[in-house]
Amino acid sequence: MSASSASAAIATGPAAPADVIDDNGRTPLCFIIDSDASIRHFLSLIMHGAGVDTLELADGEGMTSALAKRTPDAVFLNIALESADAIGCVVTLGQRGYSGYVQLMSNRGSAVLAHVKNIGDQHRLLMLPPLKKPFETGVIVRILQELKLGDAPAAAGRVDLVEALKNNWVEFWFQPKIDLRKKQLVGAEAFARVRHPTQGVLMPGAFMPGASESSLVTLSEQALAQALGAGVSFAKLGVNLRLAVNIPVSALVKIAVADVVQTYRPQYEKWPGFIIDVTEEQIVTDLKLASELTKNLAHLNVKLAIDDFGRGYSSLVRLKELPFAELKLDRAFVADCGTDKVNAPLCKTVIDLAHNFGSIAVAIGIEKAADALALVSMGCDYGQGFLLGQPMPEERFLSLLRQRAGSQKQAAPATPARPLIKRRA
Repeated sequence: MSASSASAAIATGPAAPADVIDDNGRTPLCFIIDSDASIRHFLSLIMHGAGVDTLELADGEGMTSALAKRTPDAVFLNIALESADAIGCVVTLGQRGYSGYVQLMSNRGSAVLAHVKNIGDQHRLLMLPPLKKPFETGVIVRILQELKLGDAPAAAGRVDLVEALKNNWVEFWFQPKIDLRKKQLVGAEAFARVRHPTQGVLMPGAFMPGASESSLVTLSEQALAQALGAGVSFAKLGVNLRLAVNIPVSALVKIAVADVVQTYRPQYEKWPGFIIDVTEEQIVTDLKLASELTKNLAHLNVKLAIDDFGRGYSSLVRLKELPFAELKLDRAFVADCGTDKVNAPLCKTVIDLAHNFGSIAVAIGIEKAADALALVSMGCDYGQGFLLGQPMPEERFLSLLRQRAGSQKQAAPATPARPLIKRRA
C-alpha cells in the first residue's frame, strides 16, 4: 500500500500489554512532519501498530515548539515543493545537537533529497537513506525494526492455548473497520495474541491449531468480555464503536452470551451494539441454527456476521431472508479486485447479495489502494485491512485517539474530514 493513497483510520484492542519501553524507560517517539495530514495519519497508524508513539506536525514551527517538551528518537521529515521549511528543520536539529535519526521523505526528485541530506550530514545528523513517495507499509516497519524502535516482529514459536490462558499470556488486539464511503471509523475487530515471556508476541497460528474445545470456549468468553470492556474505554473518549469478535459456532452455543454482555457492555443509551463473526464453513450449512442464534441475541443488541464469505454464495442466493447483519468478503476475493478480472465480478456479486438481504458488505484484507477504490465503486460498505489500519493493543489505540482528539481541539475553524483513500494526482 502506498502512503499517498491512504489516511486516517484508527484501531485498538482491550487488555493491552504495557507500552513498548526503550532502554531509557520510556515509549519510543517519532515526530512526523508533513503538511499533508493524510500522510501524517498513515504513518502514525503504522508506528502506533509497531509500538511507537508519534507526534504529528504540519511544519518546522511546530517541530521547534515540540522539541522544547521532548526529544524524539526519530524525525520523519517531508520535503515539499518549497524545500525551505525542510532545510530549516534540518538546520534547527543540527544546531540543537540532535542525536536521533532523521528520515527524509518526498515525491520530489533525487537531487532535492540529496541536497537536504547533505545539509544534514554537514550538521553531523544521523541521516537515513531518503524515502521516495509513495512507499509501502513494509518499508516503514523495516526502518523501525532496524532502528530497534517499538515491538519486535511477531515470533514464530509455538505454545499450547491451555498454557497461555492459564498464565494470562493472552491479550486482544483490534483492527479498525472503516466506512469506505463516509471515510469514517465505525468499528473494530478483536484478534487474539499471546505475549510469551521468552518467545515474544505470537500470532494465532502459533496457539490456535489443535486447541481443545474447552480452551476455545474460555478464549471466546475472554474475547467477548474484553472487547466489551474496550468499548467502555473508547466511550470515555467520546468514541462509540461497534466492536466485533470471531467466535467458533461450537463455542458460541456454550457461552452464556447474555450474562457476559450485560456484565461488561457500556452502560449508555447510544451503545451501537456488538458483532459476533462466525465463519462461513461453520454456519452456512446450518442456517436454522443461525436464525435461532440471531433471535436469541437480538434483545442484547448483539448481531451475527458471516466471515470469509464467498464460496457459499450458492447456498444463500435462494433464501428469502438472511440472519446476518454483515457479510464479510473472503480476502481471497478482495485481493487484487481492483485489477483482477476474476475477483472483481466475484466481489461485486457478494456485495450485491448482501445489499439484497439488507446486510452490510465488509471487505477484509484490503492492502492496496487500487482495491479499496474499486470496492468503493462496487458499493462495498465497510473495509478492514493493513491499508486502513493494522491491529494494535488498546493502549496503542487509546494514545492514538487522544492524539487525534488533541489535534481536533487545536484545529480552528473545523475542517471537513480528509478522505481515507485519495487518488494520485
